Amino acid sequence: MTPLLPKRELILVSIAAFIGLVVLPCLNAFTPANSALHVSSFTLSVYGKYLCYAVLALGVNLLWGYTGLLSLGQCLFFTLGGYALGMHLMLLIGKLGQYHADIPDFMVFLEFPKRFPETGGLPPHWIPFKSFWFAAAAVVWVPGVVAFVFGWLAFRSRIKGVYFSILSQALTYAATLMFFRNDFTFGGNNGLTDFKFILGHDVNQAGTKRTLYIASGVLLLLVYLLCRWLTSTKFGLIQRAIRDSENRVLFSGYATADFKLFVFVLSAVIAGLGGALYVPQVGIINPSEMAPDKSLEAVVWCAVGGRGNLLGPILGAVSINALKSYATHAFAEQWPYILGGLFVIVTVFMPKGLIGIPEQLRELKRRFGPKHEDKLAPRPVAPTTDV
Repeated sequence: MTPLLPKRELILVSIAAFIGLVVLPCLNAFTPANSALHVSSFTLSVYGKYLCYAVLALGVNLLWGYTGLLSLGQCLFFTLGGYALGMHLMLLIGKLGQYHADIPDFMVFLEFPKRFPETGGLPPHWIPFKSFWFAAAAVVWVPGVVAFVFGWLAFRSRIKGVYFSILSQALTYAATLMFFRNDFTFGGNNGLTDFKFILGHDVNQAGTKRTLYIASGVLLLLVYLLCRWLTSTKFGLIQRAIRDSENRVLFSGYATADFKLFVFVLSAVIAGLGGALYVPQVGIINPSEMAPDKSLEAVVWCAVGGRGNLLGPILGAVSINALKSYATHAFAEQWPYILGGLFVIVTVFMPKGLIGIPEQLRELKRRFGPKHEDKLAPRPVAPTTDV
C-alpha cells in the first residue's frame, strides 16, 4: 500500500507540526514574559492569522494548481465564512455596547428597530445565528451553496480559462459592493467587529488566543492531509488531466464539469473554514476582505510558494504575509510595488516558486557543472576475425 506522505515529506510535516502546535504554544504558556524565549499572545495571534491565510492558499492551489481553474474570487468564500461566525459573535455583545441593547450597536445606530419592529430590530436572517452550532454549520454551507450555484452555472455553460477568472472576479466585486451597503444588514463598510466572547470565553485572554491558534494549526494540517489524499487518488489524476488537456478528458468519457464543480465547492468550503478562524483572532471582518485584490494576493501566494505542490502555497502565504507585516511599516508606500515585483520575478525566473528552488539549483548544476569523464576506463575494442 502506498503511504499517504513520502518519507521526506512526512518528516518535514511532522517537524513543522511539532514546532507549530507544541513548541510555540508552550513558549507562550510556560515561559515568563521577560524571557527571550517567550512568545507573546499577540505574536501567536499574528501567526494564527498566517495559518488561516495558508488554509485559504491550499484551497486556491487545489483549484488552480491541480485543476487549472484560476479563480479570482476565493476571498469571497473566505469572508463569507468569517461573516457566518462573526454574526454569532456580534449577538453576544449587544448588552455590552454603547447603547446597551439586545442587538449590535450598528443596528441601533441605523434604526433597525423601525425596520424590523416585530423582532426588536434584529433582521430575521440573524435570528438562527444566536446558536453557535448553526453559525458553525453556516461556515460550511454558506460558501458551499454560493460556490455551487455559481460553479454550476459557469461550468454547465462551459466557461473556462480567462473568462472564468473574469467572471469570478465580477462575482466578488458585486458581492463587495453589496456588503458595503448599510441597508444590507451586515454592518456596511465597518463590517463586524469588537468581538468579546466565543463559547463563553473571553477572546482577549491568553488561553483563548492560544486555543484559537492551535485550532488554526490543526485545521491547516487536516486540510493539507485531505488535499494530499485527494490528489493521490484517481480523482487527483483526473484533476491534473483536466488541467493539462480538458478536451482529452472529455473525449475519454468523463464529465469534466462535475469534477470541476466538486473541486470548486470544496475549495470554497476550505476557504470558509479558514475565514471562520481568522475572525476571532483578528477581531474584525468587513467587505474589504472580499475585494478582488485580496483574491489576487492569494493567487500570488500560490505562485510565489509554488503551485501544484501542497507545501508551496503554505510557504508562500506565511512568507509573503510576514514580509507584508514588515514592509507595510518600513516601506508602506512601496509595498504594492514590492509585491508586484516579487510576482514578476518568481513568474519569470522561478516558475516552480520558492519550493522549487532546490530542484532548479540541481538542474543548473547538471547543466552547467563540470562533466567528469573517467579516462582510466577501458575503451571497447571491436572484435576481430582471423582469416
